[in-house]
Amino acid sequence: MLALGPAGEGSGAEQQVRHLSVWDLQGELRPGDLLVVNDTRVLKARLQARRASGGAVELLVLQPHNNAAPREAAAASSESCWICLVRPGKRVRPGEVLQLEAAGQPSLPLEVVALDETTGGRVIRFPPGCTDAASIEALLQRYGAMPLPPYIQHPDPEQESRYQTRYATRPGAVAAPTAGLHLSDELLEAIRARGVEIATATLHVGIGTFRPLEEEDLSSLDLHSEWVEISEGLVDAVAACRLRGGRVIAIGTTSVRSLEGVAALHDGNLVPFRGPVNLVIQPGFRFQVVQGLLTNFHLPRSSLLLLVSALIGRPRLLELYEEAKRQGYRFFSYGDAMWIAPEAVEEAARP
Repeated sequence: MLALGPAGEGSGAEQQVRHLSVWDLQGELRPGDLLVVNDTRVLKARLQARRASGGAVELLVLQPHNNAAPREAAAASSESCWICLVRPGKRVRPGEVLQLEAAGQPSLPLEVVALDETTGGRVIRFPPGCTDAASIEALLQRYGAMPLPPYIQHPDPEQESRYQTRYATRPGAVAAPTAGLHLSDELLEAIRARGVEIATATLHVGIGTFRPLEEEDLSSLDLHSEWVEISEGLVDAVAACRLRGGRVIAIGTTSVRSLEGVAALHDGNLVPFRGPVNLVIQPGFRFQVVQGLLTNFHLPRSSLLLLVSALIGRPRLLELYEEAKRQGYRFFSYGDAMWIAPEAVEEAARP
């Protein structure tokens, strides 16, 4: 773990770059701090289907077409339509019927209803009742596969459990909030024993997280919205943390976007919320809730890299990434972690 910030509790504000293990995170936290994690659970959202012509296609189930409806409550739409990425998809048109296939399962017809211009995918009608993540999960368990990162060429049976955080309870994501994969049951127990509270937000990771930035002018940057839930209990936990002088620490950029996205919709105030959030965090952003962050190393031209740059500034970020490369840190979903202590956050960006 690459750590940026003062070396331990009680030290001065001078920033230091240190090389630690993730187990050392407990020593970086203080009694009274609040750790916010994302409790989304990854669905087996990758499906195999066949066109009437016999051609094979792959579907990646993203989200209900009626995204105004709660993903984990009775959705308003009775059509069971979902937005899916289709590969190869150029010739897959509305009105076509695909046959969903899986070993040991009967083929299942799925109608292509419409094009989805926002994602470039297709709106596909699933069987009645598949209106939210909880209700479609049984079908995905039978027909689907975990959407593991594409660089994992030979996944083993244990990968499906490894690609879930230890606290993943809310189905709906198509990718794991990977910073949370660093936290074992033992580390979480040690963090609680130190007097640190742990609370959960929910952001169902979707395509917007990974879409590369293609515009040079970031002032009009827009990402695909993702479903967020901030509970009343989390709002109370943040307020109590502030009252006792603790610090709000986010595990992963998805936790940051959950907290800051909802606060941005409510004039900087964190309130209970369920719905889609579309927030681009980039340099110049003043955070309203989050004070520190544990994150992975991100790829160039990604919104995640912009978010981290907003915390510590682009020049410092580039220095840290050069240091990570020199030291052989691993990137990607199963890579190493970076700890940004609250003291390392730029003054202009702090809550």
